[in-house]
Amino acid sequence: MEASSCDEFGIMKAETAKTLRAFAIELVIYAVLVVAYFFLVLHFLGESLHRLEQTHRYGYAGITLLLMMGQAVLLQNVTTYLLRLIRGRSE
Repeated sequence: MEASSCDEFGIMKAETAKTLRAFAIELVIYAVLVVAYFFLVLHFLGESLHRLEQTHRYGYAGITLLLMMGQAVLLQNVTTYLLRLIRGRSE
């Protein structure tokens, strides 16, 4: 192997490690936020959702779909914001 190809391989390996580290951090942050979101919804909307499920199944289905979509958008934005804060401090 040439010296330049070894250098390129080392750079690619370092970039891969950095990408995997960032992915692992994002995964942990997202997991914590999902669990927190679940318990917040359960605490604040649990009883109302239960009653809605018993009386209006289609309304319940619509509301839960909206909650899931809202969760995806909200948590992705929060995760992105937190990662920008973390990267800004580390770089």
